[in-house]
Amino acid sequence: MYVKVLIQVRYEPLPPTIGRNIFGRQVCQLPGLFCYARHIAIIDGKRGLFTGLTPRLCSGVLGTVVHGKVLQHYQECDKVKDLGSGNVQKEVTPSFDQVIKETTREMMARSAATLITHPFHVITLRSMVQFIGRESKYCGLYDSIVTIYREEGLLGFFAGLIPRLLGDIISLWLCNSLAYLINTYALDSRVSTMSEMKSYSQAVTGFFVSMLTYPLVLVSNLMAVNNCGLAGGSPPNSPIYTSWIDCWCMLQKEGNMSRGNSLFFQKVPLWEDLLL
Repeated sequence: MYVKVLIQVRYEPLPPTIGRNIFGRQVCQLPGLFCYARHIAIIDGKRGLFTGLTPRLCSGVLGTVVHGKVLQHYQECDKVKDLGSGNVQKEVTPSFDQVIKETTREMMARSAATLITHPFHVITLRSMVQFIGRESKYCGLYDSIVTIYREEGLLGFFAGLIPRLLGDIISLWLCNSLAYLINTYALDSRVSTMSEMKSYSQAVTGFFVSMLTYPLVLVSNLMAVNNCGLAGGSPPNSPIYTSWIDCWCMLQKEGNMSRGNSLFFQKVPLWEDLLL
């Protein structure tokens, strides 16, 4: 994630090279994951590759707990309802109504987890981005919390939250809806490997949906570090965005909506290519 974030904020310390894309066409491209990782290790050592690990672990653990608690609450409500009505649960083929019900619950669980853990996500991103200007503003977890609260107030902990939530919600609904349609109308239920084929279909739909919603992830990360007092989130390294919509429009105008999506085949943006 470290290298990906630095690429997203347009940190390009290494010069582009002439290479070939997956179709064999010669293109001007930026160095990939391993070159960037080597560059970080040379400057900060191998330990520097784990920058932001502590807040990210806190985010992961807390998010898992919150997500599980929300789903557990829904399950307990279902048990009470079933006991009250005397219904016995039976295994049936999922209907679209059931898919909507389960997706809605999963959306609520993920949204709650994202809302609670987003402050840690912001700290993680800023501790990574300060590598660009060699700052030490966001070093410890406690110091980072105090710094953000003192300079930006409570809203600073939720910078970039809206596009992140939108990305999660859209991704979840598209994945579950497409998986249901494929499993119901495209796959033959009489096939013995039906369960395996369903898992494959979910993996494929998840891959394509993640590509579709990636711009929202990019915008969220950029807004989390925008104008926060770090060189990586301020001019000339990065413009000041008035809102996440302004950030989206500017990226779209530059043709950078997929910046950082690929860690191995990074094509130089058209406007940079012309300068070269």
